[in-house]
Amino acid sequence: MSSDGSVSLEMIQHLRERFSQDPTNKLLQNALSNGHLIDVALDRDIVQSTDSSFSTKLDSWTATNQRSSGRCWLFAALNLFRPGAMDMMNMKDFEFSQAHIHFWDKFERSNCFLESMIEMGNRDIGDRTVHFLLSDPIGDGGQWNMAMNLIRKHGLVPKSAFPESKSSSATRWMNASLKDLLRSSACELRDMISRDVGLEEVRARKKEMIGGVWRLLCMHLGTPPERFSWQWRDKDDVFHRKGEMTPLEFSSQFVSVDWDDYVCLVHDPRNDMYKTYTVDRLQNVAGGPPVVYLNVPIEEMKRITMEIIEDGLPVWMGCDVGKQMHRKRGLWDSNLYDLQGLYGFQYGMDKRDRLIHGQTVMTHAMLFTGVDVVDGSPRRWRVENSWGTKESGDKGFFTMNDNWFDDYMFEIASPSSKLSEEMRKGLETSATMLPAWDPMGSLARRGPLF
Repeated sequence: MSSDGSVSLEMIQHLRERFSQDPTNKLLQNALSNGHLIDVALDRDIVQSTDSSFSTKLDSWTATNQRSSGRCWLFAALNLFRPGAMDMMNMKDFEFSQAHIHFWDKFERSNCFLESMIEMGNRDIGDRTVHFLLSDPIGDGGQWNMAMNLIRKHGLVPKSAFPESKSSSATRWMNASLKDLLRSSACELRDMISRDVGLEEVRARKKEMIGGVWRLLCMHLGTPPERFSWQWRDKDDVFHRKGEMTPLEFSSQFVSVDWDDYVCLVHDPRNDMYKTYTVDRLQNVAGGPPVVYLNVPIEEMKRITMEIIEDGLPVWMGCDVGKQMHRKRGLWDSNLYDLQGLYGFQYGMDKRDRLIHGQTVMTHAMLFTGVDVVDGSPRRWRVENSWGTKESGDKGFFTMNDNWFDDYMFEIASPSSKLSEEMRKGLETSATMLPAWDPMGSLARRGPLF
């Protein structure tokens, strides 16, 4: 290396010679330049040694498919509610409408974004929070609390009452149009504020803008029903009719999970344990309860997840899905791909360092539906994904070895009854505000992952 830090020609020559002198490098060059990294680096011993049986397995239903959208958090939440609904209605299969709750998220989140633009209207356009929000004013991602905010206000409907549209299953172009509309609206609102237009007039204009959002969403997704007729034939061929219902009546009657009692637990090794945290601007319903996390050790998160599953309930969770994953095999293991052995160098970061340096974040929400416990400890986990049934694990269900849980699991939603006394005390602490761009808010900022 030259004294000024530039790469010298002598250094390049040295690197050429050192690479060519190792015959293993040539073999790996041929393998990687002519094949896929995941095929070359896949650890055969891990593939062979990972069984896909579980001491507790809850699922007997078909995996769902979010298609070309980032609605994983909504799918995972509604998938948690499915088993109870199917039991109550004695149905072999049933889905709540993901498109319905997706519509309301887009609508409510657009309003939240414009409210933030009004609130921060006097800040410079280069302000980091303003810039962050404008960089992606509307996405598909979200969090457990955000899903519950929507259900609390707008209820749920069966999929037949609000089926998928082209734009709910492939959100790219709808989102692009909505972002254009929201950025243009933000520009106008900020201009009004810069001219000292009164808040009442600014909000009146915002109301007109929200009308444009409603029109756009109805065109792409359909108009959400105020009421619908519900009837079904169960798996014993018995016909049932409930008649006309509202979405709030439907969710109240057919969601058996006491979701209002749930607490979001995260494992964030950057921050103090047994304390609460929230993320600035991480909200989709103006005036709704904020997203609040309780930070806990990973072993405590495992214990609670295992106990909930063994009690007979699936568990909503958030993780960094793409790390050390083989999609077709439906397998996660922290060492599934021997990249360090392949390349010949060590990466040298633990989970905390990976979070700090942007190497890992929450990217996907799914559902735990099984666990394999040996001598009181979990050794692998069964996960329901929402990527469909083809070329995706065991018909949409994946196997997670326990070491992967340590490295890439970040969040679960748990009934409050599972919390320890130390956790309960932690819930009483004042939530520390993390910045809008913090990794703990990443799940709500993600685009499609499939």
